[in-house]
Amino acid sequence: MNFNNKQQSSRWRLPAEWEPQWGVQLTWPHAGTDWAPMLQEITYTYEEMAREIRKREHLLMVGQPNNDTWARDHGFITLVDDEGHVRLLDFCFNGWGEKFPAELDNAINRRLYDKGEVKGEYVDCLDFVLEGGSIESDGRGTVFTTSCCLLAPHRNQPMTKFEIEERLKRELHAERILWIDHGQLTGDDTDGHIDTLVRICPDDTLLYVGCDDPEDEQYEELRLMEEQLKTFRTLEGMPYKLVKLPMPRPIYDEGMRLPATYANFLIINGAVLCPTYGQSDLDEEALHLIGNVFPGREIVGIDCRSVIKQHGSLHCCTMQFPLEMKK
Repeated sequence: MNFNNKQQSSRWRLPAEWEPQWGVQLTWPHAGTDWAPMLQEITYTYEEMAREIRKREHLLMVGQPNNDTWARDHGFITLVDDEGHVRLLDFCFNGWGEKFPAELDNAINRRLYDKGEVKGEYVDCLDFVLEGGSIESDGRGTVFTTSCCLLAPHRNQPMTKFEIEERLKRELHAERILWIDHGQLTGDDTDGHIDTLVRICPDDTLLYVGCDDPEDEQYEELRLMEEQLKTFRTLEGMPYKLVKLPMPRPIYDEGMRLPATYANFLIINGAVLCPTYGQSDLDEEALHLIGNVFPGREIVGIDCRSVIKQHGSLHCCTMQFPLEMKK
């Protein structure tokens, strides 16, 4: 049987983030990005992320030219199969619904592939807008997403929800899509990326952000999201284990509330890198809860008060590659 036939007969899937990784991509801040007014501060945070990643796996650093630094959303979405092959899906990134320039970011994947920095089968999906932060996979055929993002203006109109779901199933080789219909953080430019709200974890566990203050403007939407999560079932028909993360106390910049969230953590080999926000009691509680869900991994806090000034957090800055990529 030749190689092509092997690939055709293999079962492709979108791996879970906690599976073994080759490395992580960081797209580096520079003076030509929106980070210019605080370049020293954000560079320090990126250096801290880079050190922790490099201790445990490869680090792929992407430099100029780039519009911005959100590797989670302009990076490859990578599939693997049961024989160790890799498929690199290059979707369109259009600045979260044409809010910001993205033409340089949208060209990064092809440049990396042409230079041989990443290995696998390149798949052109540039006729479809999809950001890595908008999907979560359990590695077994279930993909989670949010309707407020994927159905937002200037993404894939005039496609219907059904048509978008069918495209996701086809490209990601998913058995099903679970849509979350509530929950969006104030100050979030992404229209409700799932990695700011709900994360799928081992043992059919969902880590999600909650709000216990009825006076908070986000309270009702997050309550409705929590109620919907209670209705979700695994492929085996069992309810998910739900673990609620605290909501950081509001953080403002020039009068605008920033989308701080503890759900925006990054799982890497042997560790979980977790955002912190200078709120020692809540930071400690969040890291403890995440640690309980990821026993045996080192839980590393990284101060992300710099990152949220551009309305993202730690996970948004990164994109992981599977272990098979360099085979």
